[in-house]
Amino acid sequence: MILKEYKISFTKALESIYDKEEIESFFFIIAEFLHQKKRIDLALDPSFSINENELEKWNSIIAELKQEKPIQYILGETEFYGLRFLVNENTLIPRQETEELVDLILSENSKIENPNPKILDIGTGSGCIAISLAKNWYNAKVYALDVSEKALDIAKQNSEINKVEINFINKSILEVEDLEQLTIHNSQFTTNFDIIVSNPPYVRNLEKEEIKKNVLEYEPHLALFVEDNDALLFYRKIAQLAQKNISENGKLYFEINQYLGKETVELLKKLNFKNIQLIKDVYGNDRMISCDK
Repeated sequence: MILKEYKISFTKALESIYDKEEIESFFFIIAEFLHQKKRIDLALDPSFSINENELEKWNSIIAELKQEKPIQYILGETEFYGLRFLVNENTLIPRQETEELVDLILSENSKIENPNPKILDIGTGSGCIAISLAKNWYNAKVYALDVSEKALDIAKQNSEINKVEINFINKSILEVEDLEQLTIHNSQFTTNFDIIVSNPPYVRNLEKEEIKKNVLEYEPHLALFVEDNDALLFYRKIAQLAQKNISENGKLYFEINQYLGKETVELLKKLNFKNIQLIKDVYGNDRMISCDK
């Protein structure tokens, strides 16, 4: 079957669930994944055809999309900061807002003279922040911590795919009283960091109504949600540790809940952080915070 013709039935099968632009995006993502054909390639080869085996794969993907399963989980991979990452139900799907956080860190720090900057990514998930920083900051020594052993299995694979060395630690940050504890688990671990960064769980249960089905039913709740009565739990814990275990000129970076920007800033002020910057994402939402020790 000619793929251009199949696109008509592909669109009809999904149009009751997704808008036209999203279906169009799905189609070309799948075409590149299954056939290594980009949009321009298909435009230049309108008669490109698929065989029965390939048609079955397309139909199988449609069936999963109808269940509103994220395309990234269906294909088992996604792109983040120009790099390829494996993802599954144990890892959050990396998002554009988090790319902006990586870009902020690199733009503010990567050109500063520091022979071996040390970075800690707390709640690394797929490893997207840690690996992107290591890939684009050639002399950085990067450490990544996560409570989920299954998430770290994926992160380790992603570090191999992208050919960077990351020191991974399997532990809950809430159980850490001092980062020196982590030397027990990793003999190479250092407790003096130039950068500490985290995109921790920050969605309150009261906000679940705003969450789309493809996120709520498929992405790991462990990495998403916090209790309504202590929504800044992770920020407070990480900031307290950072005060003890960050270098004199070190910086702390967070991705945050857009509804709790002012509250997060106040928390950091009370913990004596300086030069606190509340930064909006490309959509105009309060999304990132940077501050100095």
